[in-house]
Amino acid sequence: MSQIPQQSGETESAYAWLRLMVSLALMTIGGVGMYCVTVVLPAIQTEFGVARADASLPYTLTMVGFGFGGILMGRISDRFGVVAPLLMGAVGLGLGFVAAGFASTLWQFSLAQGILIGLLGTSATFAPLVADTSLWFTRRRGIALAICMSGNYLAGAVWPPIIAHFAQSVGWRQTYIGIGIFCFATIVPLALLLRRRPPVPVLPMAAADMTAGTEPVAALAVSLQSARPLGLAPGTLQWLLCVAGVSCCVAMSMPQVHIVAYCSDLGFGAARGAEMLSLMLGMGIASRLLSGWVSDHIGGLRTLLLGSVLQGIALLLFLPFDGLVPLYVVSAMFGLFQGGIVPSYALIVREYFTPQEAGARVGTVLMATLFGMALGGWMSGVIFDWTGSYKAAFVNGTAFNLLNVGIVLFLLHRVRSLRAAG
Repeated sequence: MSQIPQQSGETESAYAWLRLMVSLALMTIGGVGMYCVTVVLPAIQTEFGVARADASLPYTLTMVGFGFGGILMGRISDRFGVVAPLLMGAVGLGLGFVAAGFASTLWQFSLAQGILIGLLGTSATFAPLVADTSLWFTRRRGIALAICMSGNYLAGAVWPPIIAHFAQSVGWRQTYIGIGIFCFATIVPLALLLRRRPPVPVLPMAAADMTAGTEPVAALAVSLQSARPLGLAPGTLQWLLCVAGVSCCVAMSMPQVHIVAYCSDLGFGAARGAEMLSLMLGMGIASRLLSGWVSDHIGGLRTLLLGSVLQGIALLLFLPFDGLVPLYVVSAMFGLFQGGIVPSYALIVREYFTPQEAGARVGTVLMATLFGMALGGWMSGVIFDWTGSYKAAFVNGTAFNLLNVGIVLFLLHRVRSLRAAG
């Protein structure tokens, strides 16, 4: 018992906030693996003389690797601490970017992106850092996790203009090699700052809720946790959330993956597209933090519905507006609307499944969202090759977004039906 005051005193401490800032920096650096290939997509297509769909394949493999890598790195972190996966990630990113820079074929480039950068690199700077942050905060855990998870959006705001500048000045190959060296040189010393083990063991989420108090929405959600959440079999609800995750992220990936190529096709140049991508993801940071506050008041399902509807509206606005200034405005709107969608899934799982199974189910749903990003990036390239335009790709994204909205409305109907039944 004598250890409890000492341990609990370290949560919410100055050191805990320092760790959070280090984690934010690590996620921002490691996030380059998600966005670098989108900026150099036109150069990759030209370099290897392939179709747009083939040039989109490296991004798809990166996201698939990122999804599976999150599960792998999470287990390594649980067993050996957060430093172990971070050091593996430093090696993966370093070798991956250098190998991709020397690739002589598209398949060599794609494998470097999927295995080294996605599976072993960027994934190490996401899930393990989120899990570690949750151990160092109790009362302010929500905002701490929101700040930490903003790192991958901050990466999207910071990296594209840098990559575009160096790709134009020294070439994409030299840019890739330089990024690999930078990642290894910065991630290793930052990771070593996180060697101290967490001060307290992980508390069951239900116990934390009882001590912290719950909002009315959360109380209702807890009352719906049972062997049949929302009156559905657990596997059915899990499947619906996975389909919803794939659908919303197919729509989300269209502008994020292809905005640079889209601007190049319109004659604005890759640099303008990189600026739009940076603006889009920068607004996503504000959206992610704001949605965390909103979800505390209206719940995860309603937050997801709000974000999905607004994302669909912004996606449709890409169809009539293709001027330079309107594209900047629509890109900013798209980023502001969609940033809170993916975190909503973690909250939904927490609300409608028991705490004992929340971890595994959150990981599964988030992996589905990554697969949606991978599928959408590749699918938009295929549609472009078929039609010679991105118009049909925007329509395709809107259709998937409608599927997501339909699933969320169905689940909200189940909530209202159960409430009406008492």
